[in-house]
Amino acid sequence: MKLFSTVALTAALIVPQVAQAKTVSGIQLADDLTIAEQQLSLNGAGVRSKFFMDLYVGSLYVPEPATNLDQVLAQPLAVIRLNITSGMITSDKMTDAIVEGFEAATGDNTAPIQANIDEFMGLFTEEVSKGDQFTFVTHKGAGVTSFKNDEEQATIEGEVFRQALIKIWLGDDPAQKSLRKDMLAK
Repeated sequence: MKLFSTVALTAALIVPQVAQAKTVSGIQLADDLTIAEQQLSLNGAGVRSKFFMDLYVGSLYVPEPATNLDQVLAQPLAVIRLNITSGMITSDKMTDAIVEGFEAATGDNTAPIQANIDEFMGLFTEEVSKGDQFTFVTHKGAGVTSFKNDEEQATIEGEVFRQALIKIWLGDDPAQKSLRKDMLAK
């Protein structure tokens, strides 16, 4: 557990390296991130939209390129980052969307990870604003460390939770199919 805490602490120093790789919906995305001395590369990024409004840019960083969910889940470390681009997103709307995402990701069987989901949802009690950035650092076999605007929020343990969180964006019933395609585009 000490190693996991050290990795989580180091992840707080998520540092973009190299020049900006790509601009999506006005958000500049770095080519690479370094977490716990491991370099992750931008795999892909896209826009989550609803009713013709861009809500956020979702991006995926992994050590090795991935074109499907299984390849992402197999990696020791993966980062999903959300950059909020709309003032229409509030804490309540974010909470509702993520709860729906977990339901879709688990086939409406959230009971085995409900305590993890409840803990995770507690991270969205503060207001969400345009310009906020959420970074979910997923560690295979361990769980997820969440950051808001580069400040560590919490670590939620559990491999089943980690997989469900990733499936919100990359699973068979994702938040938005075009966003999944873009995040797995490399």
